[in-house]
Amino acid sequence: MSIREIARRTGLSRNTIRKYLRSGAVEPRFQVPQRPSKLDPFADKLSAWLAAELRKPRKQRRTAKQLHVDLAAPGFTGSYGRVAAFARAWRAKRQRIQQPAGRGTFVPLVFQPGEAFQFDWSEDWAILGGEHTKLQVAHIKLSHSRAFLVRAYLLQTHEMLFDAHWHAFRVFGGVPRRGIYDYVPGHVIVLLWRERLCAPRGISFCD
Repeated sequence: MSIREIARRTGLSRNTIRKYLRSGAVEPRFQVPQRPSKLDPFADKLSAWLAAELRKPRKQRRTAKQLHVDLAAPGFTGSYGRVAAFARAWRAKRQRIQQPAGRGTFVPLVFQPGEAFQFDWSEDWAILGGEHTKLQVAHIKLSHSRAFLVRAYLLQTHEMLFDAHWHAFRVFGGVPRRGIYDYVPGHVIVLLWRERLCAPRGISFCD
């Protein structure tokens, strides 16, 4: 199209159209001026409050509405929405800083032979002696080959946990370098055979 035709369709002046054509811009972009916020003078105070709240038990922490009310005492006249948005941005920034290399925590999906095994419990039912009985099922799987062993128990105790591992390592013919666990209350959360990061009652299992 000619510049004249573009001006007729868009309502822009020809000089404005020539400016955008020279810059290669697809559409007009306007810079939003930075406007001061009523919250700016109170940003440091609110950040300190948010950090202090994290050190309290969850039920004792102030909500964003309570922080808004408390911030009015030293003179803040802005809206609750402004305080809530600041709190969300503050928490998101803190979470990004705490994440290793900005990637968070993850479990690799590719493993070397003998590198790791995975353990978890599940529940199932069986007919034992004519009765419908609930079973606790231990699953141990090699992360590389996906070979696995499943054993069922009546209870989910330390003795059953250790027994399942003993039989699995016996069947596998060795012990992988580390184990990957879902959260098992009172047992082992993550067990690294060398570093031995264990729950207190799992120390004997590590040794």
